[in-house]
Amino acid sequence: MPHTIATVGSAVGLHARPASIVAEAAAKLDVEVTLKLEGSDEEPVDAASSLLIMTLGAEQGARVVVESDDEDAVAKIAALIESDLDAE
Repeated sequence: MPHTIATVGSAVGLHARPASIVAEAAAKLDVEVTLKLEGSDEEPVDAASSLLIMTLGAEQGARVVVESDDEDAVAKIAALIESDLDAE
């Protein structure tokens, strides 16, 4: 399954506003996208849920595995995670 590792770019990590932006983008895709912290034994979470994204506890600089059956979806969500979503 296509995947990549994205480094969290937002100063506050994937909390409230950044998680909401990522979840909104993922919800608009026609495929499921999942996220999990690199090296974590936890189950991946649905990227279309801001609440589940926040449960990752991903701070700025954390490495997040983005996975989906669609390479374009992986790239789109990874790019969002790597951007400073607090500045938008």
